[in-house]
Amino acid sequence: MHRRIEPRIKLALIYGSTREGRLCDRVASWAAQQIEGDGPFDLDIIDPLLLDLPDRHPRAEHAAVQALRQRIDDADGFVIVTPEYNRGYPAALKFLIDLVGTEWRGKPVSFVSYGGFSGGLRAVEQLRLVFSELHATTIRDGVCFSNAWSLFDASGRLVDADRPEKAMATMLAQLHWWASALRHARNSVPYGQFAA
Repeated sequence: MHRRIEPRIKLALIYGSTREGRLCDRVASWAAQQIEGDGPFDLDIIDPLLLDLPDRHPRAEHAAVQALRQRIDDADGFVIVTPEYNRGYPAALKFLIDLVGTEWRGKPVSFVSYGGFSGGLRAVEQLRLVFSELHATTIRDGVCFSNAWSLFDASGRLVDADRPEKAMATMLAQLHWWASALRHARNSVPYGQFAA
């Protein structure tokens, strides 16, 4: 009997911050290292700081927006790396999310958050509402870094990685399950009408 081999899951890791001197580079780099390697994922890193996104209309015809929408469409699931700014998530992240439409539908979204005492969890709770409106499903378990600026050394390496790595492994296992299930399910009614 031959065992059926499932295709690899395409994950997009999305940077949530575009601020100068952002900690997002360190946190996202750590997250990417956890995803890459011999695991079941192919990784696409989407950094809005590196995209030539328009700040005014017409957006739909803009080449950078079309390229972004294609990358979101190609992904089976997402890891959002977000800080918490003033008890919310960054405007740059909301802007990126809103540039895309039906490409989010029927896909799982997970979160790696960072910030002060709350570790970015208030930003994540708000993002759960946003993605619910977009017909995406959010993964319950995530990774959060409280007082994040004290957790990475001068080279950008996480000082004590044991607990975050365990949390990341749990989150990625759930994300893989959801992405595998939804990759097939979203091609049926009611979401099949949006499939290419």
